Amino acid sequence: MQKREKAGKILEILKREFSVPQLSSITEDPFKVLVRTIISQSTAEVNTRRAYQNLSETFPITPEAMDKADLTELEKTLRVAGLYRNKAKVLKNVAKVILEKFNGSLDFVYSLPLSEARKNLMDLPGVGPKTADIVLLFCANRPTLPVDTHVNRVSKRLGLVLSEAGYEDVRKGLQELYSPEEYFSVHMLFIALGRNYCKALRPLHAVCPLRGLCPSAEF
Repeated sequence: MQKREKAGKILEILKREFSVPQLSSITEDPFKVLVRTIISQSTAEVNTRRAYQNLSETFPITPEAMDKADLTELEKTLRVAGLYRNKAKVLKNVAKVILEKFNGSLDFVYSLPLSEARKNLMDLPGVGPKTADIVLLFCANRPTLPVDTHVNRVSKRLGLVLSEAGYEDVRKGLQELYSPEEYFSVHMLFIALGRNYCKALRPLHAVCPLRGLCPSAEF
């Protein structure tokens, strides 16, 4: 079976197994998505939601508010997410740069060429390629496929990319296998597979819906 054909069958099975979640209302605001994604770094989804809710109930989620926020108060809202001191500093630094360099707006994600918009995001303090790609895909539907830990692990175990591939190689490899219209679905469904079956330490090979297509299931 050719890799592209296999990739298509994988996505077809995952669509039957899981539903693709709808984008939330925060994706209408790139800064809110940026803030939530920074909070999510090295944090479980449930704690990310709690921390973002705490933050939004205490401060307006705007560059101006984050820049002016008292650091100690900011840390309190993020405590549940872990690494809260560092994340509070990152949020304040990001807000300051956005105000100074982009006049308080991330609207360039909609209008600039993709590579330029991505570079601008990655030049922000504490923003790596995954965070940049999430903002670009979720908010502006730009053709880039974010690779989180689940997407990375699942892609390699399924043999869709090389086991030693780095972030960019995984991202570009998946983008070559799927059409841009599927990037969001691939991202979300691979995460669902990783959380429910393709776990980091004890993958559930016996009950995984992709066991017939997964070379890792043989071991």
